Amino acid sequence: MYYSSGNYEAFAHPLKPEGIEDKSAYIIGSGLAGLTAACYLVRDAQMEGSKIHILEKDALPGGACDGWDYPQLGYTMRGGREMDNHFEVMWDLFRDIPSIEDPKMSVLDYYYYLNKKDPNYSLCRATVNRGQDAHTDDKFDISDKGQMEIMKLFFTPEKELENKLITEYFDEEVLDSNFWLYWRTMFAFENWHSALEMKRYIQRFIHHIGGLPNFRALRFTKYNQYESMILPMVNYLKDHGVDFQYGVKVDDVQFEIEPGNKVVTGLQITKDGKQEQINLTENDLVFITNGSCVENSSFGSQNEPAQFNTELKPGGVWDMWKNIAAQDKSFGHPHKFCSTPEKTNWMSATVTTLDDKIPPYIEKITKRNPFSGKVVTGGIVSVKDSNWLLSWTFNRQPQFRSQPEGQLVGWIYGLFTDVPGNYVKKPMRDCTGKEICMEWLYHMGVPEDQIEELAEKSANTIPCMMPYITAFFMPRQKDDRPNVVPDGAKNFAFLGQFAETPRDTIFTTEYSMRTGMEAVYTLCNIDRGVPEVWGSVYDTRCLLNATTKLRDGKPITDMEMNPVEKAGLKLVLNKLKGTDVYNQLVEYGVIDDEELAEELPKGQVM
Repeated sequence: MYYSSGNYEAFAHPLKPEGIEDKSAYIIGSGLAGLTAACYLVRDAQMEGSKIHILEKDALPGGACDGWDYPQLGYTMRGGREMDNHFEVMWDLFRDIPSIEDPKMSVLDYYYYLNKKDPNYSLCRATVNRGQDAHTDDKFDISDKGQMEIMKLFFTPEKELENKLITEYFDEEVLDSNFWLYWRTMFAFENWHSALEMKRYIQRFIHHIGGLPNFRALRFTKYNQYESMILPMVNYLKDHGVDFQYGVKVDDVQFEIEPGNKVVTGLQITKDGKQEQINLTENDLVFITNGSCVENSSFGSQNEPAQFNTELKPGGVWDMWKNIAAQDKSFGHPHKFCSTPEKTNWMSATVTTLDDKIPPYIEKITKRNPFSGKVVTGGIVSVKDSNWLLSWTFNRQPQFRSQPEGQLVGWIYGLFTDVPGNYVKKPMRDCTGKEICMEWLYHMGVPEDQIEELAEKSANTIPCMMPYITAFFMPRQKDDRPNVVPDGAKNFAFLGQFAETPRDTIFTTEYSMRTGMEAVYTLCNIDRGVPEVWGSVYDTRCLLNATTKLRDGKPITDMEMNPVEKAGLKLVLNKLKGTDVYNQLVEYGVIDDEELAEELPKGQVM
């Protein structure tokens, strides 16, 4: 496998790999990574669909990318997905997957024109004082010292960031700024999370820094992530005869390990309550989804809280990874991620409005008609003074194809689940759906004498507790996640958020899909480049633009400097005059050309 960029490789169709007719595949998990691996096996490896077996312990595919209507509960979405125009693997695959909205168009084409005609942006990024605009006004509001802290992290090598916390690099200069409000609520980072992952995010999305305050950089699907992303992939695979097996738990993966040679020889599974053995040869390719951010997640209901289930039981994804990791040190260290649920949990809730009483409050804050079928919130609205640090969003409506006319389905989440709310004096994790809705309505500005009645009669709210939802953000070192294809691996690969691929960022759809593509391309020896992670971090235009945006448009010459530093900077900049470098600095507002036009002091040597 090798990386590439540009249309020359992107538009090429791979030749059929030698010996693929003799191979079969077993994919453990039907999340986005597993489905991606299956799609690349079909499309690029040209493996017969009947030889591809997807083993899923749950009753439905999709993993964390869900969106379901439970008969006894209502509509549920555990999370949401924000997409980037430079998710290179995602768009490479989705250009050939038919859309469920219009089968004559690909998922990519439908998505492209949807967001072209209805571009995303927020008109209210945060609120305070019960629904009042917090007037963050597209500003990061970060001090010069805070900017330098971010810069230091940006340039620190990953090796030095291993097992380090964000708070070892950021203090209140960053943590009390709008920048951190935007960042932590959008990406779900906590102060104690990994400085290494924080660095990767800053570098990976440096081209989107300017779009962070108002979400202009983001794009969303028409419906929930299950119907818009997962279902088209499942339909594509079924059309090619891929074998889906539900209710199958993989308890252990058996290996034969010798120096420089690692082979999966069997799978120990539980099916219909009975243990079975699947014996494998080197021609049987095994794709292992190790770890899961939604393992042990539980739903509550309108009148019942979601349970905080932290016990990892046999037959679960974490248990399987622990069994695998015990066999070889190159298979990772799951305990680094799943041992501290108090540091990796947060809660979400899906709220469905049932009449016309709540939508006016949504419209007042978003400044948009939520029934228009177009962008509503344009991303999350964060409640700046919420004890739970609540954020909420209503994407394009309807969010479900079966959604009745006149109803809205939205999503709420809180980062701090262990502290009492501002209105409901209970920790979020102890609250029913109705109580979470009451807290949300309080922050929306609903009169207090109407809150309980609206939460009870005008909405149905389903809470979801996820103990390990940010497990992948825990401080780690390089070998804590296994490589997608470990050294010496002959017939197996790891997939998903807990497999290691360089430069990309976890908790994104692209990361899962990238691991799927890299796994298939490596094990099948497909002679076509895997598109590299978008290289904006190496583009001086992006770096200069981000510098100005982070400073809210102020040039670097406005930074607090002593006279010697100021004179030194001016000397360097004057030496650059007449060069393309200088012109770029002016073009992107990094320096003020008029301010520097003054003559240097007499006697200054150029």
